[in-house]
Amino acid sequence: MIFCVENETGEDFSFDAEGLAREVAQRVLEDADCPFETQVHLLIVGAEEIRRLNDAHRGRDAVTDVLSFPGLEFEAPGVFSMPEEALSINLDPESGAYWLGDIVICKEAVGEQAARYGHSERRELAFLVAHAMLHLTGYDHETEEEEEVMTGKQEEILSALGITRDA
Repeated sequence: MIFCVENETGEDFSFDAEGLAREVAQRVLEDADCPFETQVHLLIVGAEEIRRLNDAHRGRDAVTDVLSFPGLEFEAPGVFSMPEEALSINLDPESGAYWLGDIVICKEAVGEQAARYGHSERRELAFLVAHAMLHLTGYDHETEEEEEVMTGKQEEILSALGITRDA
């Protein structure tokens, strides 16, 4: 997996955010048995930038915690069997990796939500990356059933990495 991280805020986390995000993203792909090399870009931004992106792409003029921009369309969540034509448009000829998508996370939201839910910023960032990666692999939470499945997957992935609400 090619995992690029860019932090536009100029403020670092008190832990290795890039290493953590990469570890969580890799675990999501392993859990889905992803059969090919993928490329994901994570952008960490401030509240005003994520508000602007949320408005531009979703028509919601509000700060949000995470945005996901999937590169592939899945017939079923986490199932990587798709026609070659669908894959070929997302193939980076230089790296040989398929562009899975982009993730944007609001740095302020990580701190605010960690405090609100009583866990560490490390755990909150891991949760948001897992959530976004699940979106990039075809999961959604538009219905109650979809939300239950996605929530279960998020917790399963974080637990497997030893990232609990206490961590």
